[in-house]
Amino acid sequence: MSALIEVRGLRMHFPVGGKLFFGRRRTLKAVDGVDFAVERGKTFALVGESGCGKTTAGRAIVRLYKPTAGEILFEGADIAKLEGDQLLPYRRRMQMIFQDPYASLNPRMTVGSIVTEPMCVQGLCSSDRERIERARELIERVGLKDDHLSRYPHEFSGGQRQRIGIARALSTNPDFIVCDEPISALDVSIQAQVVNMLEELQQSLGLTYLFVSHDLSMVRHISHEVAVMYLGQIVEIAPTDELFKHMQHPYTVALLSAVPIPDPDRQGAHIVLEGDVPTPIDPPPGCPFLSRCRVSMPVCKGRRPELIDLGGGHRVACHRIAK
Repeated sequence: MSALIEVRGLRMHFPVGGKLFFGRRRTLKAVDGVDFAVERGKTFALVGESGCGKTTAGRAIVRLYKPTAGEILFEGADIAKLEGDQLLPYRRRMQMIFQDPYASLNPRMTVGSIVTEPMCVQGLCSSDRERIERARELIERVGLKDDHLSRYPHEFSGGQRQRIGIARALSTNPDFIVCDEPISALDVSIQAQVVNMLEELQQSLGLTYLFVSHDLSMVRHISHEVAVMYLGQIVEIAPTDELFKHMQHPYTVALLSAVPIPDPDRQGAHIVLEGDVPTPIDPPPGCPFLSRCRVSMPVCKGRRPELIDLGGGHRVACHRIAK
């Protein structure tokens, strides 16, 4: 299976403040050199705690942000440095489902206008009539009714709004969709419905997903491959079953230990991480997890660990594993 998206050395740095710090402008290193590939028709998950850089990486890949450095290969073509009209054909093929269904929809636009707007921008469909028909088809496909097209976002629940956002993402017939925590703001009873719908759409339309989440139980259900991020870097990456059964990095072990076990008779060995997460404005020179790691070694202070291939697509960035 060929990779639809390949990311090489992606960096996303943001300037902090307007003053120079010892002769240098301070920067926040939200994403600091990540590499991964997303196979066509599969779901690749980025997981990690809040602030690790997973959402920023997703937005950079669909070019909502211009990367500071690195390559973003879409079917082999590097789109990281493209600008303006050069990006237009790729924007049609890459879409995003945002986390907050209450903030991602324009309250002054009807649902019909929200869903048809991307078609107008991309010049899809030859007439307004065709665009409305396409919007009606999409809105029904995500479980809503065609008479909803004339209503406004405030008339819908959170789950319904997210379905509208999904219909909007589908309106340009994309190949690749970044799902930025699409269920985290929804009621638990609605989350499974939305995820099942995303899976059905993937199978019927051949979609490729980058699924950004901190809900590890849902990631295990929907993804084919998982990358664990910490402080803007990927510390472990593996096929989903392999990661959950044979996790190697100390951070991954601690992260997965926090997943609730749905059995009152079983007691999980929950690992509580001590210490603070280093600031991405001034990350440590060595391993990013050093300040919270219980099995660190002297070498961890000196240099950043590289991803080591353990076979079967399983890679880990840890000096302890290398030794």
